[in-house]
Amino acid sequence: MAVKDSAEEVQTELTSTDRIEVLKEKHATLENAIAEESNRPMPDSSAVAHLKREKLAIKDELQRIQHT
Repeated sequence: MAVKDSAEEVQTELTSTDRIEVLKEKHATLENAIAEESNRPMPDSSAVAHLKREKLAIKDELQRIQHT
């Protein structure tokens, strides 16, 4: 069984933290896209549904990362 040294643990933590930040940015971008599409005079409901599914997938991934 291999033992991680502190440098490896820090690298893993930074990688997770960076991944969380990227996912949060994508989540916010999708939220804005949903709002923009929804506020159009004739919003495309299939596009909104697709964006919402993507946003939910990112939220699920964030929760998975944060609880491991």
